[in-house]
Amino acid sequence: MSDTSEHPRNSSDLSLAQRLEAPNTRLIDASIATINDMKTLRACIAYENQHQQRVPNLRQLEKRASELRSQDDD
Repeated sequence: MSDTSEHPRNSSDLSLAQRLEAPNTRLIDASIATINDMKTLRACIAYENQHQQRVPNLRQLEKRASELRSQDDD
């Protein structure tokens, strides 16, 4: 993660690397939980598949996708 003096104002300002390359799993979990649209979610899945392919991250992304789909059904 690059060192910068500016912090994102909200979760949509986070880059894919910032979301998925955080220094600990709690931050990764929190960044995944704040994904509010399928476009960002799909981009995160693609990023993870291209890079680390970490099963826990992919499971969290899959869980978040299910949550977003159920919200759309409401």
